[in-house]
Amino acid sequence: MARKDKPRRTRAETPKGFRDYFGAEVVERKAMLDAIAEVYHLYGFDALESSAVETVEALGKFLPDVDRPNEGVFAWQEDADWLALRYDLTAPLARVYAQHRNDLPTPYRRYAMGPVWRNEKPGPGRFRQFYQCDADTVGTASVAADAEICMMLADTLEAVGIARSDYAIRVNNRKVLNGVMEVVGLLDPSNPHASLLERGIVLRAIDKLDRLGEAGVRALLGEGRVDESGDVAKGAGLSEGQIDIITAFLGSAKNARLLLSEGVTLAEREKGAERREKIDAAASGWNELICNELKSIVGDSTQGQEGVQELEKIAELVAIGGYNQNQITIDPSVVRGLGYYTGPVFEAELTFEITDEKGRPQRFGSVAGGGRYDDLVTRFTGQAVPATGVSIGVDRLLAALRAKGRLGDAAAGPVIVTVMDRDRMAEYQRICATLRQAGIRAEVYLGNPKNFGNQLKYADRRGSPAAIIQGSDEAARGVVQVKDLVLGTRLSQDATVEEWKENPSQSEVPLDELVTHLSRLLK
Repeated sequence: MARKDKPRRTRAETPKGFRDYFGAEVVERKAMLDAIAEVYHLYGFDALESSAVETVEALGKFLPDVDRPNEGVFAWQEDADWLALRYDLTAPLARVYAQHRNDLPTPYRRYAMGPVWRNEKPGPGRFRQFYQCDADTVGTASVAADAEICMMLADTLEAVGIARSDYAIRVNNRKVLNGVMEVVGLLDPSNPHASLLERGIVLRAIDKLDRLGEAGVRALLGEGRVDESGDVAKGAGLSEGQIDIITAFLGSAKNARLLLSEGVTLAEREKGAERREKIDAAASGWNELICNELKSIVGDSTQGQEGVQELEKIAELVAIGGYNQNQITIDPSVVRGLGYYTGPVFEAELTFEITDEKGRPQRFGSVAGGGRYDDLVTRFTGQAVPATGVSIGVDRLLAALRAKGRLGDAAAGPVIVTVMDRDRMAEYQRICATLRQAGIRAEVYLGNPKNFGNQLKYADRRGSPAAIIQGSDEAARGVVQVKDLVLGTRLSQDATVEEWKENPSQSEVPLDELVTHLSRLLK
C-alpha cells in the first residue's frame, strides 16, 4: 500500500527582505525616536500620525525603482481602487495637507515616525520594511526653511550620539543638476518631458559615484555596464562630449569628498578642541569655492544659476547659525533617488570608518536625506504649495551607533521573584507588586517551579540583575534572600576565596527593606 505523503509543515521564517526585532533592539529604537522627537519639538514641529495605507494614485510614481511592478510599492486592488503600503512618510503628508489645509496653519510644520515598505530587491542591510523619522515644513518657498532643516538634522545627529566630527550633511540642488542637463542638451525648458528617461539614468549614475567610481559612472552615462552579478544596467547613450561635461561636474563633487576625507584623517591624530579646529580648517572656504565652480559649469542656464544662488544662501544661513562647513557642506554629487524633489537636496553621511565582516575598513555612508518638493501637494490642490523636509533612516542610524560601539550593551532584565512553594503564589505576586510600585522592573517566575536551578537559568537568560528567594522559613521570619546575579557571575569567573568572603553574592534582607536594598544594588 502506497504511503501517504505527510502534509508539509508551515515554515517558520520571515519573508525575504523582512526581519524581527527583539527586546533590546526595540528599546534602543524607542530611545532614539524619543531623542529625535525632542529635537524636532524644540524646533517647533508638531507630531502627526497618518495611515499606513494610501491609494496608489495619492502616493504617486516617484520611486526610482521604475523597472519593478507597481514602481516599488506593495499594492493590491480593492473594488475600483488600487491601495498600497506607504513607501515613505512624505507622500502621505502631501495628501494630509491637501485634505486638511483649511484647518492647518501655514506654514505647517510636522514630524512623523513609523515603518514604511518598499517592494525592492533586498540586500545586506537593505530591508523591505524599515523605520523612518521625518520632519517637514509645508507652505513656504523660503530657502531659510531648507537651511533650518539642515541645521536641525545636525542637532539631531548629535542628540542621538554622533559626534560633530563623525558626520557631514551634504547639500546640492536639483536646479543645479537641471542646469547641467541643459548644458549637455538633455533638458529643454520649453519641453521638460523630453529625454526624461535619459535624465533619470544620468541622475542615478551620478548618485552612484561613491560606489562605482568615475569609470563606472562614465559607463552608465554611455552604453551601460555589467555589474559583478552579471546584470546589465542600461546606459544613457550620451556622447563623449556630453559625458566629459558631466564628468567635469562630478570632479567638483570628488574634490568635496576628498576635502572632507582629508579633514577627518588629519583630525584623527588630534583630540578635543584641536581635533575639531583642524576639521573646521580643512573645510574652511569650501562652500564659496564650490559655488563659484558650479556657476561656471551651469553657464547660461537660468535654472542652474538660481540653484547655485539658493546653495549660497543656505551656506550663509547655516554659517550664521554657528554650523561649520564640515558639518554642512555643498556637494554636487548629492542627487536623492526620489523623483519629487525640485530644489535643494541633502544627505547626512557618517564619516567614521567601520570594518566589514572581512575586517576591511569602510565608510558607513548615508543615514538621512531629504529636500524641497514644491510640486507634490500641487497634484492634489492644483495650486502651488512649496514644501521641504528630511527623513532619518532610524534602523541604519542604530546600526551605525552599534558599529561605533555606542550601543549594544545588554539591557538589564527584570528582577525575578522565584517560586519555592506554589501555595504561596499570592505572596510572591505581592512582593512583585511592591517592587513595581517602587519603579523596579520585576516578574514572578511562572514556569514549572520544581527545579529551582531552572528558575535561575531563566533569570540568566533574561539578563536579570537579581533573584528574590523566599521559602517557608524566610516567610516566617519576614525576610527574603536576594541573589545578586551580576556579582555572582563575575565572582564565579575570576574571584579569589577572599573576594567571595568579602563580596557575598547572596544576602538576607528584611521585607520592609527590600526596595531600598534593590535600589542600591541596581545602581
